[in-house]
Amino acid sequence: MIKWLFKRLGGIWGNEVAVDLGTAQTLIYVKGQGIVLREPSVVAVDERTGEPLAVGIEAKEMLGKTPKGIIAKRPMKDGVIADFELVQEMLYIFLKRVLKKSLIIRPKVLVAVPSGITEVEKRAVRDSAENAGAREVLLVAEPIAAAVGIGLPIEKPTGNMIVDIGGGTTEIAVIALSGIVTNTSIRVAGDEMDEAIVNYVKRKYGLIIGEQTAERVKIEIGNVFPQLEERKMEVRGIDLAGRPKTIELSSKEVREALREPVMQIIEAIKKALEATPPELASDIIDRGVYLSGGGALLKGLDALIREETNLPVKVVDNPQECVALGAGRILEDLERYEKVILKPQHRHTFLR
Repeated sequence: MIKWLFKRLGGIWGNEVAVDLGTAQTLIYVKGQGIVLREPSVVAVDERTGEPLAVGIEAKEMLGKTPKGIIAKRPMKDGVIADFELVQEMLYIFLKRVLKKSLIIRPKVLVAVPSGITEVEKRAVRDSAENAGAREVLLVAEPIAAAVGIGLPIEKPTGNMIVDIGGGTTEIAVIALSGIVTNTSIRVAGDEMDEAIVNYVKRKYGLIIGEQTAERVKIEIGNVFPQLEERKMEVRGIDLAGRPKTIELSSKEVREALREPVMQIIEAIKKALEATPPELASDIIDRGVYLSGGGALLKGLDALIREETNLPVKVVDNPQECVALGAGRILEDLERYEKVILKPQHRHTFLR
């Protein structure tokens, strides 16, 4: 395997790298350079040999279109590793791509992970990064990274609520004094929204569409607040008899399709608020809720959460990048942020 050759060569450039290893996309931040890679978390493989044929954008374009013998798949599901081998191959290729100038010292890698991740899942992330070539692996919870990326003063005794809606998980956390006071991690996010659109179209119109089509529908005409502009678009797929078919879908229909996953997210936000200590809850009433992640871009979501919770809601700048930016800033100043690094449950620690 190429990763073992990679290890024998001594690894790649001795940079320090932060990775937002997401279900939908992977972002890499190189210390001193910023975000240098943002690619879909997709790998196309040869079914016979298991060797990767394409990774990232090129592989995503193959989803649902591959000939016999080639399969394009997403090795991350619900924010955690679903296919260990493919994740390490994907990470190896991404790291090699961004650190291609030298093959001397392997990098230190900081990975942002869901706050609800289990110890077994943490171990899988560490092992994948190590097998992909990392000499040292640190972990940080995604809500903490998002808060740092937004620029919130996480060290202060002030409560800040982050709602990070990714592809596989929605992370809801109240952060104060460099720690997560209350957190909820639910495996309902962008993927479940796409799936809800696929199921709605199949149920109502007998039309089968792929996840990429559903994602495009969500982005182009999706809105979850009825006061927004209503739009329509043509959607193509195949009917239940296998014949090509085109329908016209409206924003109202997409809103109906998205109602269940969106309300699950809102209910989780309400429960997180109920579990928040009163003093911190008063801070959140003053400061509001910060929406990050790709799901924050869903039109009308901030307005709907505002209506349902009676709290100010702010969509952050660059919501898709704030976890990677925050992980990068933590990496740039590990001494300052030492408290937020997730420690493994054995005596060995990665921090010197």
